[in-house]
Amino acid sequence: ALYTTAGSLGAATTAYSTTNEVSGTGYTAGGVAVTFGTAPSSTSTTAFITPSASIVFSSVTLTTAFDACLIYNSSQSNKAVSVHTFGSQTVTAGTFTLTMPTNDSSTGLIRLA
Repeated sequence: ALYTTAGSLGAATTAYSTTNEVSGTGYTAGGVAVTFGTAPSSTSTTAFITPSASIVFSSVTLTTAFDACLIYNSSQSNKAVSVHTFGSQTVTAGTFTLTMPTNDSSTGLIRLA
């Protein structure tokens, strides 16, 4: 799910909420489904996981500035998995893509050491 710059998401965010979620043409509340095609991997000191593909919001118009993405688990009472912030963005009749890093112990999106 994407959130406006007024969203104030961070480490204290525990679950998905519609408060300060973006809205616009082509955007569905709750965002898009994220697929994790590979089970979490681990090395001797770090566990890591990255979505199997980039997160893509296609054919959307989001004119209110947004700067955060919440990844949450819809099968576990919408509990937050992670919050990712970036510079303020808007999209007009376009595609917004969050490109995922390589799934390894040094660049995985979520790393536990």
